[in-house]
Amino acid sequence: MFPRTPEEASMKITGTRFCAGAALLALISAGAAEAQSKNLDRAQHCAALEGASVPADAIGLPTGGTVVKSAMLVQGLPTPGLAGEFCRVIAAVQPSPTDAATGTPPIQFNLNLPSDWNGKAVHMGGGGYNGMAASGTLWVSHARGTPPLAKGYATFASDSGHTGLSTSADFASNDAALLNFAHEHIKKTHDAAFALIQQHYGKAPSRSYFAGASTGGREGLTAVQRYPQDYDGVYVNAPAIYFWGMRLIGLKLGQQAYGAPGNFVSPEQFQAINAAATDACDGDDGAPDGIISDVAACKAKQAQIVESLTCKGDGDNAVCLTPEQFRTVEALSEDFTLPYDMAYGVNSYPGYDVMQGVPIRGNLGMGSSPTLADPVNSLENGYLFAQGVGYLSYFVTRGAPFDPMTFDVANPGTYKDRLVELSAVIGAMNPDVEAFRAAGGKLLFTQGAADEAVSVGGSIRYYDQLVAHYGQQATDDFLRFYVIPGFAHGLGNFIPTWEAVDVLDAWVEKGEAPDRLEASDANPATAGRTRPLCRYPAIPVMKAGGDVNSAESFDCVTR
Repeated sequence: MFPRTPEEASMKITGTRFCAGAALLALISAGAAEAQSKNLDRAQHCAALEGASVPADAIGLPTGGTVVKSAMLVQGLPTPGLAGEFCRVIAAVQPSPTDAATGTPPIQFNLNLPSDWNGKAVHMGGGGYNGMAASGTLWVSHARGTPPLAKGYATFASDSGHTGLSTSADFASNDAALLNFAHEHIKKTHDAAFALIQQHYGKAPSRSYFAGASTGGREGLTAVQRYPQDYDGVYVNAPAIYFWGMRLIGLKLGQQAYGAPGNFVSPEQFQAINAAATDACDGDDGAPDGIISDVAACKAKQAQIVESLTCKGDGDNAVCLTPEQFRTVEALSEDFTLPYDMAYGVNSYPGYDVMQGVPIRGNLGMGSSPTLADPVNSLENGYLFAQGVGYLSYFVTRGAPFDPMTFDVANPGTYKDRLVELSAVIGAMNPDVEAFRAAGGKLLFTQGAADEAVSVGGSIRYYDQLVAHYGQQATDDFLRFYVIPGFAHGLGNFIPTWEAVDVLDAWVEKGEAPDRLEASDANPATAGRTRPLCRYPAIPVMKAGGDVNSAESFDCVTR
């Protein structure tokens, strides 16, 4: 019935507005209650994992099963500007009764279960000697893109079976802890995490990926070689393939540097070497950007670089080098070769391209002191030397006394068998990846050309071995390899930001094999400049008149 008077009309309208407002408030209240209920449900569902367990027979290697220590719903990611809700799980794979009796530590791992799950999982690798589980909430190591967790991936990472500094090798005195670090933690963590994912979501991941760099890169290649059925795709950067080689070339470097007075090369001298190489070779790729892309062309100029740095007599500057100091540089830049074979017939580790732009900085070079410390340590005597000594102390001699300055790796006596054994246990040198390839697995492989911790030559050698074994076309079907100019061990003159997991996932899911890729620079001074990532052996070469800050100005050229 229509209102009869203006007053009645006003009352009718007012009453209608009141009723509509009340209904809206009721709806809002109901919606808020429903949202609160859902949040509570998700929080309770997450918390229900606390105290959950995974039986030992659900894990593919001997363990004492897995127990969840805590589970809590978390709002937001640690990366600024990224939202997201996830269930944060902290768990531990217990040692088997036999291993527990020897004092073997558990494998601690973090597992992140997003509320908006995309049905897939990313196993994230560690670094150094591990010793602390990565959070799994940040970007993939050495590939600064969006964290996989923010894209809906369940993520997990472990401490590899011991706690402590990532530079300390003392855990290796325990045989089972050593095996966990070498490769067993990969399988144990994967199986435990997958069982918990199944418990939480009611189903297993539809796709399984591994992503890591350095030690995490070695873990990725180890997964390809030892556990090929567990991963649909693997991304690795700077993998420590020849783990033994990295340690023993460090020992060789230290013995040369501290073997006689005047052999030590200071951080300032290493900086001078890098500056001389950059001055001589920066323009070989057409781009005046402080990045050496054409390493082969730079090697052809090595004699003139050495000449420019050689001390010549009175009036020499403080950063020139003597013949004895150049021999120390050569201990690092030349291949380290043994008179006997390690695993898979390998007897050498490629040297570092010190004269072609690899920046040896701080304790990654010879440290700060020309005097040998007791004990040898990274700060004073350099990371590579200190790690070589630690490797011999805990992995090889197992506490037996030895002199790091006189230990002869070429003639190690009773330790030879141990050295060879370890090269197979910890290394990722096996060129047989047939099971991974046959299962349809995809391997995305990058390496910084300026890496000062893991020699780029090792990655190139392993790639070349696979090509020699499978042929180029068959290798391209499952592997894509990129050498990135200017990129060091996570830092460098060019720090690439790109979506490595997206590239890998598109290859696995859609068959979109990567070719030329693009990355932007994360360095504050040059942030936002872009470069192509060229498939090896191609390098980026700038077109005449191009914009040095734009990837579009570069072609990928094989010289």
